[in-house]
Amino acid sequence: METPSATPAPRRTRAPEATRRAILDAARVEFAAKGYAGGRVDDIAARTATSKRMIYYYFGGKEQLYAAVLEEMYGGMRDAEAALALDSLPPTEAMRRLVEVTFDHHAAHPEFVRLISVENIHEASNVKQSPDIRTRNAAVIGRMSSLLARGEASGAFRRGVDPMDLHMLISSFCFYRISNRHTLGAIFGRDMMEPATASRQREMIVTAVLRYLAP
Repeated sequence: METPSATPAPRRTRAPEATRRAILDAARVEFAAKGYAGGRVDDIAARTATSKRMIYYYFGGKEQLYAAVLEEMYGGMRDAEAALALDSLPPTEAMRRLVEVTFDHHAAHPEFVRLISVENIHEASNVKQSPDIRTRNAAVIGRMSSLLARGEASGAFRRGVDPMDLHMLISSFCFYRISNRHTLGAIFGRDMMEPATASRQREMIVTAVLRYLAP
């Protein structure tokens, strides 16, 4: 009597979007750790249990993959800001929330800070090639301008504040405490990620911004 042969189990294939997501996640880790020059497509493929061929299929090459990572990192910051629905809040509360979210996002995504630091070393060579990054980031200045105008009209903010200057004031502190946390820790013995320190500094930058804007 013949014994029916066992039906081979169907081979699992990863959905295209899941594959793309896995590659992006692995590339973010690789590039944040090693920069564009040091990051290797072979290592990214190994992290995802996929192949270089699949990476080239989805992204075209290392440069395009790096650009996609940058676009997603910048986009995450802008999405967090957009989710605040600032227009629905009084100007002072809206500004407070914007500063808090900027602080929290940088603290939660040190890889974003590392990638932007590396990109500045290379004089924004990849950012310059991405219309998406420029378009998405122009929105933050428009959002800031609208918020400042509402604050001026209500008497909550003084007149004449440049939205780009204010964006730099907020972002620079939030960025610096993460980008330089290792040297600050080594030199001054202060842990920027310690909860009490982070909480105090979060309130400090909120207070500094609101006092700067006060009429």
